[in-house]
Amino acid sequence: MAGKIKQTLLKYNTPRRIVQFLSFIFFSAIVFNLGSLPLLLPVMWTWRLQPTTVGDAYTAIQLTLYDAVFPWFAVASFLIVGILIGKSLCGWVCPFGFVQDLVGFINRKKREISPRTHETMTYVKYGILLITLFISGTFAATKLAGTERSYESALGIFTRAPFTALSPAETLFGTLPAFVQNASATFTSQTVDAWSFIANLPLLFWVQLIIMSSVIIFAFYVPRSWCKYFCPHGAIMAVLNRFSFLGLRRDLTKCAKGECRLCVEACPMRVQILDLPWEKFSDPECIYCLKCVDACENKAIKLKYP
Repeated sequence: MAGKIKQTLLKYNTPRRIVQFLSFIFFSAIVFNLGSLPLLLPVMWTWRLQPTTVGDAYTAIQLTLYDAVFPWFAVASFLIVGILIGKSLCGWVCPFGFVQDLVGFINRKKREISPRTHETMTYVKYGILLITLFISGTFAATKLAGTERSYESALGIFTRAPFTALSPAETLFGTLPAFVQNASATFTSQTVDAWSFIANLPLLFWVQLIIMSSVIIFAFYVPRSWCKYFCPHGAIMAVLNRFSFLGLRRDLTKCAKGECRLCVEACPMRVQILDLPWEKFSDPECIYCLKCVDACENKAIKLKYP
């Protein structure tokens, strides 16, 4: 029994969960009045809590373009993180990734999406990225030209940050806490009928809630489904992951490729590890959760840097 516990603790998944939890506490530090930091990271978080401990770099890109300024700081965040450590923040730090892992941990019976559907759906996140960047970029152009009023009127709530307006992370970490706080203050200060309060909620709130709920339910059945198919942060980092110093190496002398597929089956991102170059691989979808390393009984997979 003691040997089994020791073996479990020595696996990468144990420290990863600890880092995820501590990162979540750090991101939420503003709730405990621990101050704020001028730090941008390419992870899913909220800007609703101000001042915030850490900023979501993709939201920062949208907000900066809204002011018709090039987002140097946010772009630098993606480039520096992407080149130095690839998509590892997705697997070890991202708060919304942590939530997906918790939801997936509850449900042991996962659903398999067919390879063709999976491959097609991985491109959806690039579509979301291009659409939201197009909206932010074209609005910045109209603002520089001084013709932004009609465009801003047409876009409405989606003008400042088109993706973040419907982001499930923004809803979970920002909109819902604010809703609970406002509801508590309303019912404490005055006599209000609950049904009237709910009926007066804006349509946008219900759309945000439906999107967030759908994403979490999907993650319940399909591990890291948001990361795999919809996350624009992941789309940017997937491109940079190809050039990352961080990677994985598969030892051919230890790998029982023809007899074993434990590493592929363990991967939540469905990376086809055995089809990749053995010297070093940094697949666009890999989040370096290292579940493949833990799953390999022959210790054939190891981190490689650079």
